[in-house]
Amino acid sequence: MGTYIGRRILQFVPVLFLVSFIVFTLAYHMPGDPVRLLMGQAADPETVEIKRRELGLDKPFLDQYVAYMGKIARGDLGISYAKKGLEVRSLILEKFAVTLRLAILATILSTLLGIVAGVLAAVKPYSWIDYGAMLLALLGVSMPVFYTGFLLLAYVAPRVGLPVSGYDDANAWTQLRSLLLPALALGCLSTAIVARLTRATMLDTLNQDFVRTARAKGLREPPIVLRHALRNAAIPIVTVVGANLGGLLVGAVLTESVFALPGLGREIVAAIGQRDRELIAGGVLFMALVFLVVNLLVDVTYAYFDPRVRLEK
Repeated sequence: MGTYIGRRILQFVPVLFLVSFIVFTLAYHMPGDPVRLLMGQAADPETVEIKRRELGLDKPFLDQYVAYMGKIARGDLGISYAKKGLEVRSLILEKFAVTLRLAILATILSTLLGIVAGVLAAVKPYSWIDYGAMLLALLGVSMPVFYTGFLLLAYVAPRVGLPVSGYDDANAWTQLRSLLLPALALGCLSTAIVARLTRATMLDTLNQDFVRTARAKGLREPPIVLRHALRNAAIPIVTVVGANLGGLLVGAVLTESVFALPGLGREIVAAIGQRDRELIAGGVLFMALVFLVVNLLVDVTYAYFDPRVRLEK
């Protein structure tokens, strides 16, 4: 297992280098002057030039990229030009806390709803329950997250008394109320994927010999479905749920924008509008690292349950 984990971690390096190079290249060629953004348009040209040399922005592209990667290796993501010198690392960690809560809640809701819908559809195949669950799953796959968010804002929020925008972090209850609708909108696609996968794996498992043996012994249907069939069908479901968490973390940009949540995704979008290249590069690189770590945890979990994965050449 240690060799497998080490091999997977080594795969991080080229991916992160590639992501950093692409993001830094795009940020470097963005229009606008970072120093003017930091010091203001009324700053003296001579002072601006001194500051540019101080920050190393007068050097060629490759020199700037090498210097940037050197700072990254020390854990320094630079300063935000639009935030007047605020550390990018501190800003990312502050905003990511909201994104993480949103993604975890979306994962929990999508997993519970998806498994329940998939199990009901598998237990009653080709019934109105099956067709209804799969129709809702098809709608969940088809609708973009911003459209789902607008529907929840227009028709659900006024009727249940949930906030339509913003984030109240006064206590755990207010945080949950602020994140419930965004989590439902963000997790809609994941719910559909989990429901369809659960139905397929459960249908296959319910036709296995050990399930027929359990029924022949006179066991009741609920224990057969939950204790025997669902447990054996759980490995692919766990894998998809873990992958969904990584996707939800990096895909919360639209949801945070629709519901005005102060998360990292919305902060990166604002940084793009402000031409804040340090924050853009640091935020995207951080999200890429989070995605890789989540996928590593999923792979390790899958390899733990299925030794064939970690023994592959």
